[in-house]
Amino acid sequence: MNYKKVIQYIGNTPLVQLDFGTPPTVLAKLEYLNPGGSIKDRSALFMIEEAERTGLLKPGGTIIEASSGNQGIAAALIGAVKGYSVIITTNDKFSPEKINTIKAYGAQVVMCPATEYVDDPHSYHSKAVELQKTIPNSFMLNQYYNLTNAKAHYASTGPEIYHQTNGTITHFFAPSGTCGTISGTGKFLKEQNSSIKVIAVDAINSYRTTNGNPKPYKMEGIGVDFPSPILENNHQYIDEFFCVSDEQGLGMLKTMAHKHGLLIGPSSGAVAFAVYEYSKKLSSDDIVVMTFGDSGRAYLTKGFYNN
Repeated sequence: MNYKKVIQYIGNTPLVQLDFGTPPTVLAKLEYLNPGGSIKDRSALFMIEEAERTGLLKPGGTIIEASSGNQGIAAALIGAVKGYSVIITTNDKFSPEKINTIKAYGAQVVMCPATEYVDDPHSYHSKAVELQKTIPNSFMLNQYYNLTNAKAHYASTGPEIYHQTNGTITHFFAPSGTCGTISGTGKFLKEQNSSIKVIAVDAINSYRTTNGNPKPYKMEGIGVDFPSPILENNHQYIDEFFCVSDEQGLGMLKTMAHKHGLLIGPSSGAVAFAVYEYSKKLSSDDIVVMTFGDSGRAYLTKGFYNN
């Protein structure tokens, strides 16, 4: 019998139907059932293996990444399996569950101050860039700028959704942060059927939504918070943006858990809200698919699910 390593079970997540009481068929892709607990397993594995193929990451090397948590968890898990040292830079805006999970996989966590802009010299992204320059035989995944991020979803998420719906999908929703998921998946889907609508869900206070004047918000894993090269290179695959407030996105979390049995994270709450509102104007012939990127178990100390 052929057994597989844990990272070989990344992807092929289930698609489940939800009853939103709206006309179309609504389906959620449960990405939190990936081994590392989020959709970021896909991008991290793809980027690491691409770096291995091209010689940017060699045996005994160090993986470095700036992460709000899930990409860091994925890198730590994959690094443990493949035998790399892993350093993740982050800040205390993000949930302690995610930071502790990164440490549990044996990775080093470097805490940085929360900054308003990603290119601030004190930001967790800038710190990761600095570490990569000073640590020999190291590779930074660089999820915010690495165009391979989108290619991961073009290669896996897009084909899975298309085949799971037998090509009948009419609308695709995903949160926009790095924009890897929405653009890579969207590109694949539109190559199969250009009439499929691709809707990116953004935070109402993000850099993109406010035209460069971002305001604080509580949701994690969502928000285009700087001029994103991944978005710039793939904007033609996104039909529109749907903006969601903290109150709207976080307000969906308790509903999703209590009424649908799905304990999802904040970005998924934002997507669920967007789909619920948007689907009111669709027909019974439409097939809507959304990604639920991670689990609410990573945010229980935030108190989102009791309010």
